[in-house]
Amino acid sequence: LYMLQVYDRVLGSGSEETLIALSVLVVFLYGVMGVLDYTRGRIMARVGARFQSDLDRRVFDAVVRKSAVAPDVKTNAGLADLEAVQRLMTSPVLMAAFDAPWTPIFFAAIFLFHPLLGWLAVSGAVVLVAITVANQLLSRESQARAGTAGQAANAMSDQIRVEAEMVQAMGMRDAAFTRWQQARGQALEQQVRATDVGGTFTAMTKTLRLFLQSAMLGLGAWLVLQNQMTPGAMIAGSILLGRALAPVELALNQWPVVQRGRAGWANLAQLLGAVGVEPTRTTLPKPKARLVAKVLTVVAPGEKQAALKSVNFVVEPGQAVGIIGPSGAGKSTLARTITGVWQPAGGSIRLDGAALEHYGSETLGRHIGYLPQRVQLFDGTIAENIARLSPDPDDAKVVKAAKMAAAHEMILEFPQGYDTPIRAGQIRLSGGQMQRIGLARALYDDPVIVVLDEPNSNLDNVGSQALNHAIRQMKASGRSVLIMAHRPAAIQECDTLLVLDNGMRKAFGPKDEVLAEMVQNHREIKQAPAHSGGVA
Repeated sequence: LYMLQVYDRVLGSGSEETLIALSVLVVFLYGVMGVLDYTRGRIMARVGARFQSDLDRRVFDAVVRKSAVAPDVKTNAGLADLEAVQRLMTSPVLMAAFDAPWTPIFFAAIFLFHPLLGWLAVSGAVVLVAITVANQLLSRESQARAGTAGQAANAMSDQIRVEAEMVQAMGMRDAAFTRWQQARGQALEQQVRATDVGGTFTAMTKTLRLFLQSAMLGLGAWLVLQNQMTPGAMIAGSILLGRALAPVELALNQWPVVQRGRAGWANLAQLLGAVGVEPTRTTLPKPKARLVAKVLTVVAPGEKQAALKSVNFVVEPGQAVGIIGPSGAGKSTLARTITGVWQPAGGSIRLDGAALEHYGSETLGRHIGYLPQRVQLFDGTIAENIARLSPDPDDAKVVKAAKMAAAHEMILEFPQGYDTPIRAGQIRLSGGQMQRIGLARALYDDPVIVVLDEPNSNLDNVGSQALNHAIRQMKASGRSVLIMAHRPAAIQECDTLLVLDNGMRKAFGPKDEVLAEMVQNHREIKQAPAHSGGVA
């Protein structure tokens, strides 16, 4: 409008007062527009941050719960998907969506200047929209392939980094680099293809936009020569065309952000729908250490055959139960079920009369201590790891748990004692040291049930003696202890044995009786061939 008035009124009349008035008005309007754009940007940034903040906990919980039951699935992408949606909400393309409703008004103004200019503008917009749609259809697959290949390369590099000690010790660095380079090369190849597709449409859009603006000027000039419009309308039409097409061009330039945001939204919907929201549970009092399993059947996530089949057992307070059996018998499955990681498919398992799921995962975690086969510690101090990353750890409980795990003296020998940073390059821990710190973490805050999965796998004789001492202390304090074991030393302090084979209970009872029965069965099996031969 300013250009129209300058060309048609100011230049025609030669009035400086009119020019000054129009210039003051346009400066004011541009100032208002700048303030509005600035405010809109700040509002969208905060809306995006609020959106991410509101979903952070739910997505994080879903990622953890999904990873716990399916550790091989790359569910950590859910957090990246949330960031992709947040970036889309604060990107310029969303601003373009707010500007899009003005596009019909700009086209209507161009039609008022002259119908031919209007049809030229509409035709150009239709072509731009067609290019945008074609870009979406043709680049979606290439972008997906590039993302998948990139994730595979990153996963391989993470695996190599985690196993760096083995790679270095066994001279696998060149081979590992070659394998990673192949994965990285495939990712780069797919990324280049995706960039080529996007770049082609971006170049087409830019070329078409410049051509349309020149065509508007050319057609406008011809109409001026035919005395069908004014020079001001010719310039204003070209500017309005640029404003009308800006949202479409911006959307095309920002299309990778749009695609990642849309994919992230779809992935989040799938993740949250699959995991669901954990229901709010009534807070139950601290239970007694009595665990009862009745006809317990468990199916591992993603499997069809039951890993545990109709298992029955009772664990009383102050009792240590050794769970033994060959590999694949179901020991680790039982450990995951007792800790609430996996849910029963049939039967029940109850703690002090209440089903485990009635406690809620966070509450149940405070009542149960768990030492997995492979102990992983987090970045932080030893005390923070023992306190289970609590934001307000109780130092007295930390020391108590370490003493019960026979780790107190060991920790005091570290450079900064309980405040020694670990897993961040400051100090390297042996497998036995990590095992004992992991046991202290399992004992933190006086859990009533303690589940130990192969607790002596990384312990020497001294460490095994310390473990047995800790088990005696746990029994004396009224806790129930369940020990999944392969080695005989692990069941030394057990009162009862549960023998599993192929997911089924083969024996359950006092340790000495069960071991005697197993020895008798083994002797009869060995003698059976000889006896059969004599009869024949």
